Amino acid sequence: MSSAAEPAAGTTGDTIAEPTAEQTQTVSTTTNRRQPFGQGFLDTISTGWAERPESLPSARPQASFAAARRDAVSAAFPGRRLVIPAGEMKQRSNDTDYPFRAHSAFSHLTAWAADAEPGAVLVFEPADDGHVVTLYFRERADRTTSEFYSDASIGEFWIGPRPALEGVAADLGLATAHVDDFESRDGDLVLDEDEDLTRFVSELRLVKDAYEVEQMKLAVEVTARGFDDIVAGLPAVVEHARGERVVEGVFHQRARSDGNAVGYDTIAASGPHACYLHWTRNDGAVMPGDLILIDAGVEVDSLYTADITRTLPVSGRFTDIQRKIYETVREAADAAFAAARPGVKFRTVHEAAMQVIATRVAEWGLLPVSAEEALDADRGGHHRRYMVHGTSHHLGIDVHDCAQARREMYYDGLLEAGMVFTIEPGLYFQIDDITVPEEYRGIGVRIEDDILMTEDGPVNLSAAIPRTADEVEAWIARLSPAR
Repeated sequence: MSSAAEPAAGTTGDTIAEPTAEQTQTVSTTTNRRQPFGQGFLDTISTGWAERPESLPSARPQASFAAARRDAVSAAFPGRRLVIPAGEMKQRSNDTDYPFRAHSAFSHLTAWAADAEPGAVLVFEPADDGHVVTLYFRERADRTTSEFYSDASIGEFWIGPRPALEGVAADLGLATAHVDDFESRDGDLVLDEDEDLTRFVSELRLVKDAYEVEQMKLAVEVTARGFDDIVAGLPAVVEHARGERVVEGVFHQRARSDGNAVGYDTIAASGPHACYLHWTRNDGAVMPGDLILIDAGVEVDSLYTADITRTLPVSGRFTDIQRKIYETVREAADAAFAAARPGVKFRTVHEAAMQVIATRVAEWGLLPVSAEEALDADRGGHHRRYMVHGTSHHLGIDVHDCAQARREMYYDGLLEAGMVFTIEPGLYFQIDDITVPEEYRGIGVRIEDDILMTEDGPVNLSAAIPRTADEVEAWIARLSPAR
């Protein structure tokens, strides 16, 4: 039986319905999967259930951090009614849905994360001293109601226990009410509809609090275990006709066993596929002698995600040309890391990496101009053919966090203690790029680390995952000696 199985036909409303004449025969409905309920079922379904324990939980540790975030939102929008929806289930096909994930801003402001309910709404009601904040959601139905057994989307008979208002209020430190009591009003500022509100809650995440930093460290730790799993599984990866899928599956197992899910679609790009920046088809073979670029991150139960890339020699050792390209990318990453300091502009990180990339590809004779000319902001850019993407983005509860922040707060903003961001330079020589020598073609390399800015400078949260060419070769030899 799939998770989207249909309930039996013949019930409506909030109470158990009396059977119709048709219920004792074949019922004609919009789907041929529904079956009628008999009178015996209707007479007994609401009885024979043990009492549920109703002890209230203590507030979860992150509740106090979420309360401080709500205070900041309240102070920014005095006298305005604010509506922050969690979002609804999204259809995958016919009567099946994608796994639900609450809107990042909703989770950030409530501390309700992997366990959040679809259709929930956080509402800030204006008050004399700020706002009264209430979390509305659909409370679990009593077992005497038809919803319990007849609604496949929310009935507990189908999807398991659902939370009670009182329990969630204690858990999150928030007032709660049934979603049926929520009413939208003219003049509401609604997340994703109001530009100012959407921008503010995005910029609110630019600097992480202590809880968020710990969750980022946890996400990186679990992701590191996932990369170990991939390296250990390289022999099986090579043997399979779609080895890229095997890489994706191995990492997904770690993400689901030790976290909530993957934070984004894993990129497992072997050989020439590594030159496609967002290769997520992952349907290719992984061939000895090639490099495989793996961009993957585990999202933990709090919804914070890592975002890490490593590029591995499938045979266990880099060729001379692969090593040259790889170490150039590492040099660019190290230059970006050295440039990252509190008080410098965020874009300085990218500029430092580009200085290395332009210098090296010019030295290799790949540019029609000098490195200095290529780096000219208006007339240059020739080196970007081989690295078209940016070097850094903010990271947190979204893999590309704070995306609605103003440019002057993001790309042109100043680095501060508490910010978490990536450093991820790369070099990509497409298989059909005749501007480069043949031995370069089909090689793609990216190295990506997750960086925490502190008062004393940057800290590489993912530094324990091997980075240098020598370290990567030793890593493969240790975990996958058959290579």
